[in-house]
Amino acid sequence: MDQASPAPPDALLLMAPGCAHCPVMLEALSRLLKEGALGRLEVVNIAAHPEIAQGIGTRSVPWTRIGPFELTGAQSREDLARWASLAAQGKGTGAYYSLLLDTRQLDKVVALIRAQPDTLHELIALLSEEDTPLAVRLGVGAVLETFQDSGLLERIIPDLEALTRSPQPHTRADASHYLGLTGDPRVIPTVRSLLEDKRPEVREIAQETLETLQGSE
Repeated sequence: MDQASPAPPDALLLMAPGCAHCPVMLEALSRLLKEGALGRLEVVNIAAHPEIAQGIGTRSVPWTRIGPFELTGAQSREDLARWASLAAQGKGTGAYYSLLLDTRQLDKVVALIRAQPDTLHELIALLSEEDTPLAVRLGVGAVLETFQDSGLLERIIPDLEALTRSPQPHTRADASHYLGLTGDPRVIPTVRSLLEDKRPEVREIAQETLETLQGSE
């Protein structure tokens, strides 16, 4: 028996009179609904129902939610279809975190991870991708620093230790620094191994991390 196709996600569009991009978004989402990529489409005119926007915490339109993904501003039909597909498959958390960090929505990422700590793995996976933008890499670091000494970072120690073996020196250096944020002495052997790294910047970060970890014992 064939496996059932994943259920299409529902979508919500907030729009308002005078919004130049809202009709385009409505048309694109309506097409996805007709094609079966969406299960339901709810459209709200926030001029008539401002309480909806207030409850969500947004003042800008168009604003779209597709499954768990909240998107601000105009989106292409291709991007909307991609988010719909990811939502249907229960995937895309890492891509969503990348989008949020690239658009400087750090607080939102922190809040989502507090609610779902296991998604930290999706965040760390961004560091292993060579095409991850610098702004996103910096954002990942800022998120991890927010959770320093919280106990949450212990769950990603294996992920970070794997990154210390990355072919990219900046990834190895970052992984060493983030291992230090865990405050867990069990990572000391991994960090110490980076003292033999062929790149001086990696060795320098490893030494700093090692001193921090040993000082906290």
